[in-house]
Amino acid sequence: MTDSESELVVDLRGRPIGTPGDFWDAVSGPLGLPEWFGRNLDAWSDTLYGGGVSAVVDRHPLLVVHVDRRGLFAGGRPAGEALAEVFDGKRARLLAHPPE
Repeated sequence: MTDSESELVVDLRGRPIGTPGDFWDAVSGPLGLPEWFGRNLDAWSDTLYGGGVSAVVDRHPLLVVHVDRRGLFAGGRPAGEALAEVFDGKRARLLAHPPE
C-alpha cells in the first residue's frame, strides 16, 4: 500500500482473489475497514463515495487498486464485473493486470 496525500494505492497483484469475500479480506486491512463493514457492493460504494466508513479512504481523493486479471477479475464473472463497475475511474480506479 502506498499512502500519499494525492492517492492511496493498494496492490493486490499476486494475491489469489477468487470470490468477493477474498476481495473484502484483501482490502479490509489496508483500507482500515471496520468490522461492521457490510462486505457488499452498497457498502463498498458508501465507503468510496459517501465517506465516514474508512478514515484511511477518506484522507485521499483517489483510491487505486491493482489486481491480477484472473479469478474474480478474469472477465466474464458477473460478481467481478459488478464489483469493477463500482469503481468510477475518478474517485476510485481498479486496474486489472495480466498475471505474471
